[in-house]
Amino acid sequence: MLDKISKCRFLSTSALSALLLTTGCTNREKVSQPNILWIMADDLGVELGCYGVDHVYTPNIDRLASQGTLYRNMFTVAAVSSVSRSSMITGMYPTSIDCHQHRKQYKTSLPDSIIPITEYFRQAGYFVCNGTVNDRTKFGKTDYNFTHDVKTLYDGTDWREREEGQPFFAQIQISYPHRPFIEDKEHPVDPNLVDIPLYYPDHPITRKDWAMYLETVQAVDRQVGVILQRLENEGLLDNTIIFFFGDQGHPHVRSKQFMYEEGTHTPLIVRWPDFLSPGGECYDLISNIDLSAQALMTAGIEIPSYMHGQPFIGEKTPKRAYIASMRDRRDETVDRIRAVRTEQFRYIRNFYPELPYAQWNSYKKFNYPVLTLMQVMLKNGELTDIQAHFLSESRPVEELYDIQKDPFCVNNLADDPTLNEELLKMRDIMDNWLVRYDLAIYPETQEEIDYAKRIMDEQFKSWMSKIGLSPDISDEDFLEWWQKKLIP
Repeated sequence: MLDKISKCRFLSTSALSALLLTTGCTNREKVSQPNILWIMADDLGVELGCYGVDHVYTPNIDRLASQGTLYRNMFTVAAVSSVSRSSMITGMYPTSIDCHQHRKQYKTSLPDSIIPITEYFRQAGYFVCNGTVNDRTKFGKTDYNFTHDVKTLYDGTDWREREEGQPFFAQIQISYPHRPFIEDKEHPVDPNLVDIPLYYPDHPITRKDWAMYLETVQAVDRQVGVILQRLENEGLLDNTIIFFFGDQGHPHVRSKQFMYEEGTHTPLIVRWPDFLSPGGECYDLISNIDLSAQALMTAGIEIPSYMHGQPFIGEKTPKRAYIASMRDRRDETVDRIRAVRTEQFRYIRNFYPELPYAQWNSYKKFNYPVLTLMQVMLKNGELTDIQAHFLSESRPVEELYDIQKDPFCVNNLADDPTLNEELLKMRDIMDNWLVRYDLAIYPETQEEIDYAKRIMDEQFKSWMSKIGLSPDISDEDFLEWWQKKLIP
């Protein structure tokens, strides 16, 4: 571990202090504050060349990593976008501010004491904006689970709208690799060469779907290249601190919406020429709620005492002993799962063990061909035990995985007597976290649940109608449709 920690390289402990002194929020007319840019990709796992993944072409992101620091262990508080984004813009655990349910019908206001970080930047003289790559007049995603007026939350959609010389805190949202996936005809990925996780069947549909995901990741890379080139063309690159990350893990079966590694593990690259050594790596545990605190600190803005996030750059910043993540209702699918991740172990607690993992979810059923593939293969007895487990009719109350030995989280060690001490430790971490941060009311109102179900039922019928299929189609016929679509 000492060797891993030593890779978190900083130019000097005094460099950060000197930078913050010159970028503080006093005498703003006499100082030059750094611009801060969040580049956020939708549903991005760590399938990038700089993270050691083969058969994916990501030269722009790889170059960004070579110019900054690559963080190996950044995890999100949720494996769905709206909850994750709500946390990042506040620096708070979503269960503490009623933002844990995905896209509620009746959103509530943030507690009076909680202020989105955009306001802190604005008070410090920053122009705050949230936009997209291709249309600079369009706001990026602001699907936060609290009431807000986007035009009050942000000054605009692009930093070009700021006053001359005014620093900016900008977010640029990249909609990929969120499904539906897109082809990359310039750099196609050969499905026969990709590495398939062992919890998926090695099938032509699985391989094609995974290859399409990687090609869509390459679309992310192209947009990152556009952003970096624009900064350079406008003379902003040297005075802009860049954070590149995803809002959650990748969009596949057993990943998005779930508490395994792939659901919450996302890249983080920070380019900070005045402080971070080029080509550095860091293995510290980082939560995406820490991005808000770090952004404020980077700008020399005082971090509010209520914030759950904490800065992570600098030799004297505190290190996390664990990461906490959560799952609640996602679309129409009611659930409650909590997880804590330490350096070695991942502990998961299922509050509805009587329910299957793969409850009906309209979005997943329509968009995930491998889900239908696995359901058909299960009926035919063609799945391995590891693959079939995710389609079980129930689940254990507790799951414990040794990440160092079992990165795919397929060998549940919760009943292993040799790890009883570790299990008790993880239980204790979870129990303490629940008391302190899980302040939500359960169950959610039936009105909200019924509303979500009605909306998603209508959406599923509409989606299926657009591709000429009945919503009541059998799994076998739906799989045949996917076969024709993906495998010419």
